[in-house]
Amino acid sequence: MAISSSGLFVANIVDVFDTTQLAIDLDSETNNKVALFTNSVTPDFNAAAASAAYGAGVWNANEVSGTGYTAGGATLTSTTFTGSSGVATFDAADSSWSTSTITGARGALIYANNLTPKAAIALVTLGADYSTSAGTLSITWSASGIFYLTLA
Repeated sequence: MAISSSGLFVANIVDVFDTTQLAIDLDSETNNKVALFTNSVTPDFNAAAASAAYGAGVWNANEVSGTGYTAGGATLTSTTFTGSSGVATFDAADSSWSTSTITGARGALIYANNLTPKAAIALVTLGADYSTSAGTLSITWSASGIFYLTLA
């Protein structure tokens, strides 16, 4: 039981492309958020859409808490979803929680805050537990983007 890998949530990605036409807007400056979870979560990337959402299934517990951190996480800013040479890339500005006291952040859940349920898009493992004590917890997203899909 632990966060051991990053991944996309299959049911929600399928729902973007099937007749459900789930309106995940990766370019949105206000709709997508990143919430921090402890290593007590066991992600299920194949969970049904109703369970692959912030506040549902395994994402209904074990979110970090503390000074400087608000439940639900932070809004992703400067979001982009681009395509070039057969690769679609999602990225955003780095995320941070300043003057925070957080214990045991292990995973960053990216989700569509404007949808009901709040559809999980991706989970990024931080690789270890991170804590702050009246400091700043920063996530520097990869230079290759938060995630990319090779389509060709």
